[in-house]
Amino acid sequence: MTVFLFLLCAIAAILLMGGYYTYRIAFYSPKKGRDKISTFASHKYDPYRKEINRLFCQLSDRPYEEVSIESFDGLTLFGRYYHVKDGAPLDIGFHGYRSSALTDFAGGSELSISMGHNLLLIDERAHGRSEGRTITFGIQERWDVESWARFAVERFGADVQIILYGVSMGAATVLMAAGLDLPENVKGIIADCPYSSPGDIIRKVARDMHMPDRLAWPFVKIGGRVYGGFDVDEMDAARAVKQATVPILIIHGESDSFVPCEMSDIVSENPALVMRYTFPGADHGFSYLVDTPRYKKIVTEFAEKALAPKA
Repeated sequence: MTVFLFLLCAIAAILLMGGYYTYRIAFYSPKKGRDKISTFASHKYDPYRKEINRLFCQLSDRPYEEVSIESFDGLTLFGRYYHVKDGAPLDIGFHGYRSSALTDFAGGSELSISMGHNLLLIDERAHGRSEGRTITFGIQERWDVESWARFAVERFGADVQIILYGVSMGAATVLMAAGLDLPENVKGIIADCPYSSPGDIIRKVARDMHMPDRLAWPFVKIGGRVYGGFDVDEMDAARAVKQATVPILIIHGESDSFVPCEMSDIVSENPALVMRYTFPGADHGFSYLVDTPRYKKIVTEFAEKALAPKA
């Protein structure tokens, strides 16, 4: 009996230690800012570096108003509001994993502003100025999307038209938010290079790190549940999209080395509302840079249709 209890305690200790290690690697955020051009250090950016720097500096120099809300679990979340004109539609942008709005929306912001839309770029929980230390891959962030949409209605009035716009983890997050009770003001959702579920992308990254994903998964579950307070399997994009009531545009680079392009192939979950376009040769988040005219055309036509008065 003593040996059995010892073994049981030893197994529990291994699981808890492994879960804590996994939590620190995957879910914990030290909140070191990434609002710097040095973020783009990889050689894959070389063909686009001049354009990236132009877009980044253009957004960095644009005046904004800092706004904040309180999340469902008591965190203060911050955003940057860029005013273009009174009464215009509002695009709300959600960035990727361990990234920032300034880096991920350098191109998207130019597009939004060129369409005459006002723009609200969010520091997601555990990023930038927003509070929190746990990144939940969209599980809890999706509730923040709803909170920001409701803030926008309160701030800009009952007639404001909203488009939710996400990149990478932010794209998966806005897709997961599609299954929530969003305000009727939300007229469309744009998701650029989303993953299908937190579990799918975590398993993929584990394999990239030469870790057996089946062996790592129990530690992922424990890390999320015990140390992060969330269930990594609670929601995924495919399930949420089935419940969507607004049109959804998915964009993905066919050469995405981080989130495989096939992860976003969820049109069949709600074909009446979901459309998807892929960009040959585009790596993760590069679709705008690889073919800017086509990207602009697709997004502009989607936004015009989504915002058009319904018959």
